[in-house]
Amino acid sequence: MAKGEGSESGSAAGLLSPSILQAGERPAQVKVDPFSASIILFVGRAWDAFTDPLVGFCISKSSWTRLGRLMPWIIFSTPLAVVAYFLIWFVPDFSWGQALWYLIFYCLFETLVTCFHVPYSALTMFISTEQSERDSATAYRMTVEVLGTVLGTAIQGQIVGQANSPCVQEPSDSTMASESGNHTHSISSLRQTQNAYLLAAGVISSIYVICAVILTLGVREQREPYESQQAESVPFFRGLRLVMSHGPYIKLIAAFLFTSLAFMLVEGNFALFCTYTLGFRNEFQNLLLAIMLSATFTIPIWQWFLTRFGKKTAVYIGISSAVPFLMLVALMESNLIVTYMVAIAAGISVAAAFLLPWSMLPDVIDDFHLKQPHSHGTEPIFFSFYVFFTKFASGVSLGISTLSLDFAGYRSRGCSQPTRVKFTLKMLVTMTPIVLILLGLLLFKLYPIDEVKRRQNKKALQALRDEASSSGCSDTDSTELASIL
Repeated sequence: MAKGEGSESGSAAGLLSPSILQAGERPAQVKVDPFSASIILFVGRAWDAFTDPLVGFCISKSSWTRLGRLMPWIIFSTPLAVVAYFLIWFVPDFSWGQALWYLIFYCLFETLVTCFHVPYSALTMFISTEQSERDSATAYRMTVEVLGTVLGTAIQGQIVGQANSPCVQEPSDSTMASESGNHTHSISSLRQTQNAYLLAAGVISSIYVICAVILTLGVREQREPYESQQAESVPFFRGLRLVMSHGPYIKLIAAFLFTSLAFMLVEGNFALFCTYTLGFRNEFQNLLLAIMLSATFTIPIWQWFLTRFGKKTAVYIGISSAVPFLMLVALMESNLIVTYMVAIAAGISVAAAFLLPWSMLPDVIDDFHLKQPHSHGTEPIFFSFYVFFTKFASGVSLGISTLSLDFAGYRSRGCSQPTRVKFTLKMLVTMTPIVLILLGLLLFKLYPIDEVKRRQNKKALQALRDEASSSGCSDTDSTELASIL
């Protein structure tokens, strides 16, 4: 439900589909006009992005408890998020306020998921002080997140796909004459679709609860030895100023923004591209599963690769490997076997895009701790703004796609599309992501933390921890040691 960043976009799109209530003999109709739907998406996505720094601020002000500093947020947000998610797919038995209903529960759900996702991501810094163990934990986390995306795609796609409404033919005399005869079938199809969304929401909500229970029972937070000597964390706005002035963080975010936008454009338009440009209307769910399964199985390979050859090398090779496959998609004809081969190969690059930026963030935080040894409690700020820029890229991707397709003359649920729409989809899935990937790789070139620098930081931090553990050094001692290092 909230496993990978891309899934949230899927939730936004699904919000506009018929939901899941059977009210008597006649199901309630979803009466949300296109303008209201656009407002729901815009406000919902804007609020979703705003909650990331807001939650980061609240976490930075919270103190350690018996359960830890981050775990209480996860525990208390989970049941409320499940209820909000379920109500998103519920069709209320009234028509005058449906748009407001969806807007409220969508924003509430995104807020609660942020209360889960930001501390969940930041836990990487609190489960171990060893860089290798953090890298391993990040690899496991991203593998399970991609697997969760696969599972969510399979559940939502297979359950709802069985009840999907047919495409809409162009208006004609024959279709207008048969409209009355198809009315009864439409009512039955709507009821089936509503029940399918209800069932899928129940299954995904159950998985959400199970995963949260496993996380709560299986993970314990650890404090840095030198941090335990501090009475209070750095104030939020001072910490924010320090974080946003840290060069490696800004360069990593900038590069990550471009590469994320590239893969989100592919992800967001892939279904339409397969349906209308390639003509594989009944295959796009299986193609998406092929990409995500390939990514799931190759994340451990990328983890081994970055351990052996370094993270920057893995970024260059892993993310750039998507370029030839995207070019092949742009040039090839509609061939299903070749499309599956390209999908599996593209999953390799998706795995690198999932894993590597998150694997590099702990190195940035370690570098920050060496330069600002008394600025404790800033981890939620790093992670919350990292998530914020991920969602910002998702919003930009949604805006680019929507405007481009609208100008091209896209017809919602049409059985066919104009030639301009097919060309626009090809550009959105191939050439535009290629340009963004190349720009992102150029920015990664400016990222200063290579393997040599990372090892130096590791030794310096270990010396700082050893000094704090052995002698219980004071603030002055810590400052002097940090300045020497």
